[in-house]
Amino acid sequence: MQHDPRFTLLVFDWDGTLMDSVPRIVSCMQKMAQQTGLPVPAESAVKDIIGLSLWVALERLFDCHDAVEQQKLIAVYRELYVHTDATPSPLFEGVEEVLADLHSQGYQMAVATGKARQGLERAWRETNTGHYFIASRCADEAESKPHPQMLQDILASTKISPQRAVMIGDSRYDLQMANNAGMASVGVLCGVHDAARLQQESPLALLSHVQELPELLTQAPKRALG
Repeated sequence: MQHDPRFTLLVFDWDGTLMDSVPRIVSCMQKMAQQTGLPVPAESAVKDIIGLSLWVALERLFDCHDAVEQQKLIAVYRELYVHTDATPSPLFEGVEEVLADLHSQGYQMAVATGKARQGLERAWRETNTGHYFIASRCADEAESKPHPQMLQDILASTKISPQRAVMIGDSRYDLQMANNAGMASVGVLCGVHDAARLQQESPLALLSHVQELPELLTQAPKRALG
C-alpha cells in the first residue's frame, strides 16, 4: 500500500502519544514537589504542562524562574523518573506495529519531544524503536513547544517542506507548534488534552489512539479532513 501522497514525513510527539508515560510524569512531578518543599500540584495541573520543556513547566507550576534552582529541581525529577519511581510507562498498545506498518508504506518518521535527548535515547533503547526515526529534536536542543523550532529543524535536516509533513500529538502545544511551523496536525486523545482543547487548534483529525493513524492516512486522499 502506498502512503498518502500529500505527506512524506510524519512527526510524532513521544509522551502521551506513543508512550503511556503521563501517569509516571505526574507521579514524579508531585514527588519532586514533596521532596523539595514545594506545593504539590494537582494531577490536572501537571498534565497541562506535559509537552513543554521542563524549565518552562517549572515556571508555570511553581513560579520558579531561577536557572540554578531549576537545575536542582530537574535533577531531583530525573532521579525519580529514571531510578526511583516505579509507575509503568510502556508504549501504548499497538504502537510498535503502527510504526512498522507506516515504515513499510514508505513514510519517513521523526520525533519532536519535550524530553531531553538523554531521555529520548533511553526510551528508544528500552522500546527498541529508535531505528524507525530519521530525525528528532528534544527539549534541550530547541525552544520549547509551541515555538516551531523543533519542527523547523527537523524539516531542514530532512529537506522536506512543511506542506509535506504532519505533526501527531496529544497536547495543544504539539498542535500549536505545527500551526506555528505551517504544518498540518493530527491530535490523539490518549494523552493530556481533551477533544475540545485540541479542536481549538484546527487539526486535520482527532484520533482516539495512534493505532487509527494508518487508516486515516489511507482514507485521507478520498475525503476532506480540514
